[in-house]
Amino acid sequence: MRVLIVDDDEDLATAVGDALKEEGYSVACARNGQEALEQLRADGGACLILLDLMMPVMNGWEFRSAQLRDAALATIPVVLFTADPTPAQKARELAADGYLSKPVRPKELFGTVQQFCSAA
Repeated sequence: MRVLIVDDDEDLATAVGDALKEEGYSVACARNGQEALEQLRADGGACLILLDLMMPVMNGWEFRSAQLRDAALATIPVVLFTADPTPAQKARELAADGYLSKPVRPKELFGTVQQFCSAA
C-alpha cells in the first residue's frame, strides 16, 4: 500500500514524498482531487491520503465528497494537510481522520502515517 499526497505545491509534495520514501513507504502524488481520484481508481487505492484543501481543478472538499460517494474509496483514511489556521475545525468539517499543519514536522508526519500504514 502507498501514501497518496494530494497537493498542488509540487515542491512540498516532492519533499514530503521523499521523506516518506526514506522511511520505507511507497508514495504517489496528485496535483488536484481529480488526478487523485483517477490514480486511486486505476491503482487500487492507498493506505492513507494526505489531502490539501486549496487546489485547482478539484479542491479538497470536492475530492472528499467524491471519495465518500465511491464505495471502493470511501474507507481510505484521509488526513487533512493544510496551512489553514483552523486545521482541527476543517478536518472535522471534512470528516477527515486527522490533520497535519503546514509546514509539517517530520516527527508528526511519520507518526501520523505510521498510524495508518505499515512501512513497505
